[in-house]
Amino acid sequence: MLSLQEMSDRLELQALVVDYATAIDEQDFDALDEIFTEDASIDYTAMGGIAGNLTEIKQFLTQAMPFFTAFQHLNGNHKLEVTGDTATGKVMCLNPMVVPVEEGEQVMFLGLWYIDKYRRTKDGWRISERREEKSFAHNTPAFMLPK
Repeated sequence: MLSLQEMSDRLELQALVVDYATAIDEQDFDALDEIFTEDASIDYTAMGGIAGNLTEIKQFLTQAMPFFTAFQHLNGNHKLEVTGDTATGKVMCLNPMVVPVEEGEQVMFLGLWYIDKYRRTKDGWRISERREEKSFAHNTPAFMLPK
């Protein structure tokens, strides 16, 4: 049986994951300062992005996300392991993205896992490490495929 503290920790971590998805979908990249630790390591390379620190990732997102005309991040299957003031997580994400193409628009579907490390700070739980693990990509426009 989970203790009240364990239940609270899990709910806070799940809320953190939702806050991340909301910040990305609303393109409110400054909100990521309240989601990640200052020394966070973030790796989006599995899905074609970059790896870097929080400042580098915010710059990347500011440049990359406006290319897409619509997108959503749906998270689920949160597998969380809490050990005191640290935790690990594996979170499923379904990410449809609308891509402008010559013919108009095309919706591609990305399936991935976030492999996370979390740390409790004086301001609450934060993501200290996030790495994407690819599950699938469907209907990706040809110009976006690796050469």
